[in-house]
Amino acid sequence: MRAFIFLYLVFGIFSSAYAKDIIVEVYKKKFRPAEITIEKGDTVIWKNIEKRQYHNVWFKQFDKEEPDYFFPGESYQRTFNDAGNFPYECGPHPKMTGIVTVTEK
Repeated sequence: MRAFIFLYLVFGIFSSAYAKDIIVEVYKKKFRPAEITIEKGDTVIWKNIEKRQYHNVWFKQFDKEEPDYFFPGESYQRTFNDAGNFPYECGPHPKMTGIVTVTEK
C-alpha cells in the first residue's frame, strides 16, 4: 500500500511538472496559430503584439459576458484542465476566431 501511495505522489508531482505554456500571438487581427492542440493541465498565453489594437479572448461557452480587453504588450492566459474542443473569438473583432483542442495526457 505504501508503494502505491508513493508512486501516486511521485506520478502526480511529475505529471504537473510537465504542464506546458503555449503562446498564441495576437497580431494583425489574427490569432497565430488559430488552432492549437494541447494536453490537460497546459496553459495557453495569448500575447497582444499589435502596435495599437486591443483584443480579448472570449470563450462564450464559459463566459456569458465579454471579458476585459488586453492592450499591446499585455497578455491573457487560461489553464485547461478538461479535455475537449474550446472555440473562442475576439469580442471586438468577431471574425478573429480560434480553437483550443485539449487531449488527455
